[in-house]
Amino acid sequence: MNTLDNLFHQGGPLFMGILTILLLILLATAVIFAIYISNGKVQDSEGFRHRLTYLKSMGLFTMITGILGQLIGLLMAFGAIERAGDVSPQMIYGGLKISFYTTVYGILIYLFSILIWFILDLWFHKKLSLNE
Repeated sequence: MNTLDNLFHQGGPLFMGILTILLLILLATAVIFAIYISNGKVQDSEGFRHRLTYLKSMGLFTMITGILGQLIGLLMAFGAIERAGDVSPQMIYGGLKISFYTTVYGILIYLFSILIWFILDLWFHKKLSLNE
């Protein structure tokens, strides 16, 4: 757990926190959709399947937020390098590595959102075909 906590803080608590909040919203939305599917409370199947794509859209938004976090971090790092003047390559490479944490986290959340969407869509399709 210490390693994950360290990655969270190295990636920048602001953007990593925003990404985590977006992940929690994504999970809450997926649970709500799962409850609707399990209870069979869906009236408009095409409309519901369209609303399921919100999961992918939320994941995409998370990925873009992670990329934005990386770009802002890089801009700040390049500004610090410019002010410092002579900086060792190891320091630059370390900073570049850290800048990728938010992007990787956002991409992982996006992949997770696609997986959740696929599972819920498949479950809904099976439940719909059993009811017909």
